[in-house]
Amino acid sequence: MNYLLNIDEAIDRKFLVTKAMRGQADVGTIIHVMDAEQQGAAVIVYYRVTRYNEKFHDYQDYTAKFENLAAFCKWAQPDNFIARNYECFSLRDIQHYIKIKNRSFVSFCLPIIIIAAIIIWCVSLFVVKGVVGIIIGSVLTVVVFIAAFALLKVQKKKEKMRLYRKVSAGWGVVFE
Repeated sequence: MNYLLNIDEAIDRKFLVTKAMRGQADVGTIIHVMDAEQQGAAVIVYYRVTRYNEKFHDYQDYTAKFENLAAFCKWAQPDNFIARNYECFSLRDIQHYIKIKNRSFVSFCLPIIIIAAIIIWCVSLFVVKGVVGIIIGSVLTVVVFIAAFALLKVQKKKEKMRLYRKVSAGWGVVFE
């Protein structure tokens, strides 16, 4: 997925790391891109990783070279919600959010639909047989398709709401 048209758009923005880079940034880390340059198709990114501790904030600067802009966008994605509320979440929360957010129709729904369709069609053709079996198989396959797609949407919404709830847990109105 390409989120940027040009690497210059990434400068002075925060990104959520979605793939670990050994010795630099782990999955779920927020990086701040300080500078970037284009060398042919390759992209060189200068970024800062901030590690939050209870007593202090530690940061370290790194440089990474990517084959192209798309490779950088696969490694780190802009995510303002996580960047703004990073201190409220554990690393496990962020990694789970990334896992749910990166689900797509092909990676999540299609395997469910294929397995369910095979089972449905085997049962409907060998047990029920005839035109009735074909009609039942067709209807149930469409139902599974709709259910899998709805499950994908519900899971993404539920995860986002869970994180919003975690952020807003300390909010409240005080009447005196």
